[in-house]
Amino acid sequence: MKFLSFENALLYLTALIAAVILASTTTPEPPGKLVDLGGHRLHVNCTGKGSPLIVVENGLGDFSFDWFIVQSRISNLTRICTYDRAGYAWSEPGPKPRTFAQLNLELRDALQKLGERGPFVLVGHSYGGPVVRNFALTYPQLVSGVVLVDSAFEGQRVGIGGRSMIRLGEHAPGREIPIAHEEMSASDRPASLPNATANSALDRIYAVLPKKQQEWQVWAQSQSQLEDAEDSQRQWSEEYFAKWLATPQDGTLGGIPLVVLTRSNGQYVDGEYEISAAQLESERKEGQSKLARLSTNSRQLMIASGHNMELEAPDEVVDALRLIVDVVRHKRKL
Repeated sequence: MKFLSFENALLYLTALIAAVILASTTTPEPPGKLVDLGGHRLHVNCTGKGSPLIVVENGLGDFSFDWFIVQSRISNLTRICTYDRAGYAWSEPGPKPRTFAQLNLELRDALQKLGERGPFVLVGHSYGGPVVRNFALTYPQLVSGVVLVDSAFEGQRVGIGGRSMIRLGEHAPGREIPIAHEEMSASDRPASLPNATANSALDRIYAVLPKKQQEWQVWAQSQSQLEDAEDSQRQWSEEYFAKWLATPQDGTLGGIPLVVLTRSNGQYVDGEYEISAAQLESERKEGQSKLARLSTNSRQLMIASGHNMELEAPDEVVDALRLIVDVVRHKRKL
């Protein structure tokens, strides 16, 4: 047997470590398709057959594969598409600013290019809730139903560090929302930054996902372009929340079938924020009730879960999707 010199062994070990690091940071193969929108590509993963087509819009910092459990089960009932917004996971950075209108345009165009036919049942989780709400207001002819999963709402109090909180929409600068566009410019590209340090200690909520999807989560969270996209999304969402705060919103979605999934307990703790836990809980429940009043054909369901229902209460989410699919297919009221 031939033995390596110390120097060669050290070089070999260094190369081996480098290969392991490279393998852990290499972009994994996407489960869906990369759709060219003219300057940037969007990752869309569609499975199953049938109509209506369900389309999922994620929360901030969430990804298409977070819905793996729900998507796997619903694929036996109808067709379902999950996707990653521009700058998330496999999707390339897109045009700025990242307004709701911009996100809506990109999703609409990507589905059209894939040949996916509407009208769609839109599912919006957290930040994705107001995004699909705006989609329904902008393209009502493409929407047959909406499911809001612990959705954000105008006036909702969110923590900004320490015990401080702000209400969504109260600090909007009042900027005019620009027209959405597919054309990319040099300024749309985020600065070239190193990827964030991958956090191998995932939050325990992801433990329900298969090992591959957990690995994708570690990789996707480390991508440098993610924070750039989210910064723009956060800034421009304020303009929509302010507009909705200023005008009564009851019935603005008409009679479209709407299911609102709400946590039964907000799990606030006295002393955690400058506002009492009782007041925060009261405001949260009222805000969720207002979401149900967006349509004259709605149902609100209380779910014993944390915020990420697609991971913490997938059975209840699947049941809600089955309900709205049945309502849409048979053209009946909720």
